[in-house]
Amino acid sequence: MKNENYKSFSDAELLAKFKRDKNNFWLGVLLERYTLLLLGVSMKYLKNEEEAKDAVQQIFLKVISELQKYDVAYFKTWLYSVCKNHCLMQLRNSKSYNEEIVDNLTASDNEEIDIALEKEKNLIAVEEAIKKLNDDQRLCINMFYLEEKSYKEIIAVTGMDYNTVKTNIQNGKRNLKLFIQRQQNEEN
Repeated sequence: MKNENYKSFSDAELLAKFKRDKNNFWLGVLLERYTLLLLGVSMKYLKNEEEAKDAVQQIFLKVISELQKYDVAYFKTWLYSVCKNHCLMQLRNSKSYNEEIVDNLTASDNEEIDIALEKEKNLIAVEEAIKKLNDDQRLCINMFYLEEKSYKEIIAVTGMDYNTVKTNIQNGKRNLKLFIQRQQNEEN
């Protein structure tokens, strides 16, 4: 697609473009991003490289049809669930099916999914909170934590003095914490 740097788009942005444009290109970018995850999960369950590769292809097809039906908020977590469920169905349908093994896999995976959902929820909360910061705090927080720049580098880029950068980072952290706590209180 024209000189767009689509690889820097978030999962949510790519999903929105896919839904809006009905263009499988956007879904392809998303699936390419998670192909190794799908292969790894499939290998974990199926224990056979060829079967795992086949499963990934089948999951791609399933995702194309399923995304038309559902509004997916957390694509990576949803995709993981689709993959896990597909592999479990493959195991159930195979001759070497062992119910106890599948049940044990399912129990441990539910915990993994819960943890992944919680992490995803926290990341979204932080992203939303960062948007609420004033411009200087947002700039300093992004540069320090997300871009991992030092105070010296931030000073060089922004032209702010040391104390201003330090204050923006400290106040930004405090405000992020307050925004997130307020949001969590509203949800409860």
